[in-house]
Amino acid sequence: MQDTLYTIAVDGAEVVNEAQGWSFSWTGFWDKVIEYGTSIAIALAVLVIGMMIVKRISKVVSKLLQKKEYDASLQGFLVSMVSITLRILVVLTALSQLGIEMTSFIAIIGAAGLAIGMAFSGTLGNFAGGIMILIFRPYKVGDYIVAQDVEGSVLDIQIFNTILLTLDQKKVILPNGPVANGTITNITHQKTRRVDFTVGIAYGDNYDDAKAILQKFVDEDDKIIKEGENFIGLVSLGDSSVNLTVRVWCTLENYWDVYFKMNERIYKEFGQAGLNIPFPQMDVHVHNAK
Repeated sequence: MQDTLYTIAVDGAEVVNEAQGWSFSWTGFWDKVIEYGTSIAIALAVLVIGMMIVKRISKVVSKLLQKKEYDASLQGFLVSMVSITLRILVVLTALSQLGIEMTSFIAIIGAAGLAIGMAFSGTLGNFAGGIMILIFRPYKVGDYIVAQDVEGSVLDIQIFNTILLTLDQKKVILPNGPVANGTITNITHQKTRRVDFTVGIAYGDNYDDAKAILQKFVDEDDKIIKEGENFIGLVSLGDSSVNLTVRVWCTLENYWDVYFKMNERIYKEFGQAGLNIPFPQMDVHVHNAK
């Protein structure tokens, strides 16, 4: 009991001595106020000025993208990405002025980003593919393309997918990752297109007559570009036919009209001119065995 009372008395005396030794210093107080106030003022200045600079940079980036005539969806996305990234940097810089250690915070963000990236690797691949397509523009909305063994008109180019409409009105959604990494055939990239035909005539038919008739078809079709590098010639000697090739040029919108009309005239008028279009056939000889 006496030991306990002695301990309490000693501790109490130490507390009293510490209280008597403590004194308030206005000089130290104002030094701390100036120190922390200066840090806060610098942080606020960095934050305000930094945000103003970010806003100006975003406008400059937007004008550059508009000048380059990039896709509208890509313009908005890139401007947002630049703005968000710069704003995060400004906030981190302002916090560092307050003495907050950013190393651990940045490490946590990096680890979280790595985990998310691994979890959504396929989605990120499509995202990267979409960015590449929107930047380099191998095709645009309205083009007729062939990609991933699918062909159709481009309805929309999104960040993750490209949407096609096939000739039989099927909507096909292609992930941008495989599309960007694969072969893309843009059929409507140019204003003109070549129409190719291969026409077979029977052995023994007059080749000059066949070529003259084909030339007449080309001359009489007003949808064929006469100044184009049109060509008619013998392409091969087949097993049962002499094959002529016809290559003519037309505008994109007239491609199918020229194609179908040429085939129709060949079928109708070759026979009238005494030219035969061969077709595969087999002769069977039956021998009676004695």
